[in-house]
Amino acid sequence: MSYGVGATAVGIRGEGFVVLAAERRVSYGGFIVSRSGKKIYKITNYLGIALAGLFADIQALAKILAAELSYHEITVGQRMSVKAASKLLASILYSYKYYPFLSEILIGGIEESGEAKLYVMDPLGSLIEDDYAAIGSGAPIAIGVIENGYKDSLKVEEAKELALSAVRAAIERDAMSGDGIDLLVLERRGEAITAQEESIKL
Repeated sequence: MSYGVGATAVGIRGEGFVVLAAERRVSYGGFIVSRSGKKIYKITNYLGIALAGLFADIQALAKILAAELSYHEITVGQRMSVKAASKLLASILYSYKYYPFLSEILIGGIEESGEAKLYVMDPLGSLIEDDYAAIGSGAPIAIGVIENGYKDSLKVEEAKELALSAVRAAIERDAMSGDGIDLLVLERRGEAITAQEESIKL
């Protein structure tokens, strides 16, 4: 059996918000293992990740990051910034460079200042901050849709629709993506940060 893995996940940031979206199919080569795979994780109320790659590695990385952020908050007494969390995960990935986690990662979150952050990293921990990104086997299709519709003045509802359109387009053309879309929206509302999760059936 071929163990090539597929997925599509996208992230878009705007003024005070981040949108993460990913489809739900889990496949190995031409075999569909599951139609309800979770590829987006709300790690805290202010930070979430979207992943594409080997499913066991996806789950392990989500647990590692959640544990590290919880440990930091308990020992230091304050939350870790989104930037610091991204650098921490990048360092963890790099430390496994000889036996890497087979996954690409998007980290999105809201800093205490209210600034939205979106980072993308590869299996070895290369870290890039961007306004939008797409990862996985459907990324070449999804990124074209986002680039066509993105603008600096994008509102949160517009960003949600753009992210959904990008993942839907990838599902139409990428055989390893499909079976519904999960959405996570992190947004600064006044002094509070909200995390809204949504699942959409196709």
